[in-house]
Amino acid sequence: MYSKDGEDYFIVDAHIALWDARPENQRNVHGKQFIDCFYDYHRNLSPEPEVWSYEEYLYQGGERLMRDVFADGIVDHAVFQPARLAEFYERGFGQTEEAWALTQQHPDKLTYNHYFDPRDGEAGLDQLRADAERFGLKGVKLYTADWHGDSRGWKLSDPWSYRYLEVCRELGIRNIHIHKGPTIRPLDRDAFDVADVDHAASDFTDLNFVVEHCGLPRLEDFCWIATQEPNVHAGLAVAMPFIHTRPRYFAQIMGELVYWLGEDRISFSSDYALWTPKWLVERFVDFQIPEDMTEYAPLTTAVKKKVLGLNAATLYHIPVPERLQLPAAAETATGPREPGAADLAMAR
Repeated sequence: MYSKDGEDYFIVDAHIALWDARPENQRNVHGKQFIDCFYDYHRNLSPEPEVWSYEEYLYQGGERLMRDVFADGIVDHAVFQPARLAEFYERGFGQTEEAWALTQQHPDKLTYNHYFDPRDGEAGLDQLRADAERFGLKGVKLYTADWHGDSRGWKLSDPWSYRYLEVCRELGIRNIHIHKGPTIRPLDRDAFDVADVDHAASDFTDLNFVVEHCGLPRLEDFCWIATQEPNVHAGLAVAMPFIHTRPRYFAQIMGELVYWLGEDRISFSSDYALWTPKWLVERFVDFQIPEDMTEYAPLTTAVKKKVLGLNAATLYHIPVPERLQLPAAAETATGPREPGAADLAMAR
């Protein structure tokens, strides 16, 4: 729990990873390109005291994760959002067994999401069913730009993707997280386009589509989709550190998201270990939309509490102590808004 100026905040970091990008796990040059791109994001967007050495960045391990995210990081609960990237890394980029073991050791603090790739066909559907049973999955994380043999991307609207989403529906996997944000070398930028989210969200209204990185740099496209699709949510991974390097740009991102989506479909994410959560939480609690950006409403304490934890807690049914809930939280619905309520935030 984080406290500031007499206010207590329940923090859910909705996007963390436990990765291994050490040279012995790099399958080819693309494995190095990928982690080097991550490191460039890290060192260019972080305050100087928060910048890690390159060697630290390649692999953190569970003990350091628990310290960075919880002991020092003031987070109450976090959700693993792994990436396979099997074409680039021998054992994959996200470390499934290590992350799952950590989740079992700390079930009150960690939720594990897994992944699927529709290009795995029937065998992948069987694996998804087995993974759902083993991990008790409530969500998955998808990389539509991941490479797979000769393929360099896929779409949520693909026929095989629909078969996987249908199985998610059958298995009760309601939270579909999709990387739709800045490209990462060597992945193709256009494979992260947000247009396919619109198609899938319209056809699977009982699933929540959490667009990680809120579509950046396609923020406007994402907002126009999300305002008409009440089951589309915004994840703030990668957007958050602009609070340091480009505060007015961050104000624009938050202002647009609150205007179009409202305050109930935006979730804080540090994207650990891209960044550690503590400084992001502290900066966000202190942050306010500049007074001259009059087209945007101020960020109230209630909005900040929702973004920093209460919205993600609703998606994942994470227990929130009563004193940390907002006054009306116990009476609000836990699912997405009804389609008839998918109007502009300003009109509600």
